[in-house]
Amino acid sequence: MKALRIHAGPRARQHLEQHGLQAGDVRVIPAAAGGPKGLILGPLDRFLFGEWLAGSSQPVHLVGASIGAWRMATACLGSSVAAFERLEHDYIHQSYELPPGKKRPLASHVSERFGQNLQAFYGGRVAEVLSHPRFHLHIVTSRGRHVLAREHRVGTPFGYLGAFLSNTLHRKALGAWLERVVFSSPDEGASTGAALPFGTADFRTRQVQLTVQNFMPALQASCSIPFVLQAVHDIPGAPRGAYWDGGITDYHLHLGYDRAQGTPAAGAEGVAAQATGGLVLYPHFQHQVVPGWLDKGLKWRHRSTSALDSMVVLSPSADWVRSLPNSKLPDRNDFKHYGLDSAARAKAWLAATAASRQLADEFIEWLHRPDMEAVQPL
Repeated sequence: MKALRIHAGPRARQHLEQHGLQAGDVRVIPAAAGGPKGLILGPLDRFLFGEWLAGSSQPVHLVGASIGAWRMATACLGSSVAAFERLEHDYIHQSYELPPGKKRPLASHVSERFGQNLQAFYGGRVAEVLSHPRFHLHIVTSRGRHVLAREHRVGTPFGYLGAFLSNTLHRKALGAWLERVVFSSPDEGASTGAALPFGTADFRTRQVQLTVQNFMPALQASCSIPFVLQAVHDIPGAPRGAYWDGGITDYHLHLGYDRAQGTPAAGAEGVAAQATGGLVLYPHFQHQVVPGWLDKGLKWRHRSTSALDSMVVLSPSADWVRSLPNSKLPDRNDFKHYGLDSAARAKAWLAATAASRQLADEFIEWLHRPDMEAVQPL
């Protein structure tokens, strides 16, 4: 059974037909929110960052939200293979205490434990992440506006109800409640960090420079699912307010990669420029690139757009997913399904991550013998 599916936008497909795929072609790697689903991408991450990209020299922008931000920050550490192995271990073996009579832990407890885990993981190594010679890290967060500007027992549920209804009418209307704030690693001469590798006309956006002082709160904010974790307030160097999971505004990072300043335009000249390097390589747990978390049930927003024309998506096949424990990818519902039996949950997740080695093996095989019949339209 084949595990890996490859999808490509039209410009990316033309590039693959003419040139194949080389490490030097990649200029952006996105990493989606999605909680435990991201665990199956571990073997791909270890190959891409530990081996394949080491054979190239171009700058690469790493854009992540939620677990994707954790993954991309890990890629910026030295000995990234060992770091990714630790991330996988720590994520799989996380556990939380349930209050008497409750089915899920308190958000305050989850936030406290998660903050401790991040400190243990990155403590003393933040400068290493921020000073990577090639990788420009961009951590996506969602900042509350108006009634969502501070977390509140009554105001926050009301605000997210308003955000849900507004988003259903129009994605840009979500900007009345939340804005995208991107924390970017430093770049010489740029006070807001490295230039964003995507356009921002799609949604209300701010950019803030990542520093040693705001790295931990920015990363925790990007992972702070509303009502599961507490919001992170008043991040140093950023506008005051409550910051939540970056997946709320940008669940799968469906961003304007072909609309960034300096990106080659469509047409023959654009394709020629892309041939020298300019693809967006996206290891993902599904081939659809959904804009925001509130768009999960809005199927009409799951289609590809011209913004993704230079994207190559690597994702698991549906048949392979059905071969995993519980016939699905690991997900947050497993915390409820397994309850206090964290050992059983860890066993299922370890089985899934072990099986996902097949995704990396098949991608390596495709790189050596590119088969365009295996590449489907995005």
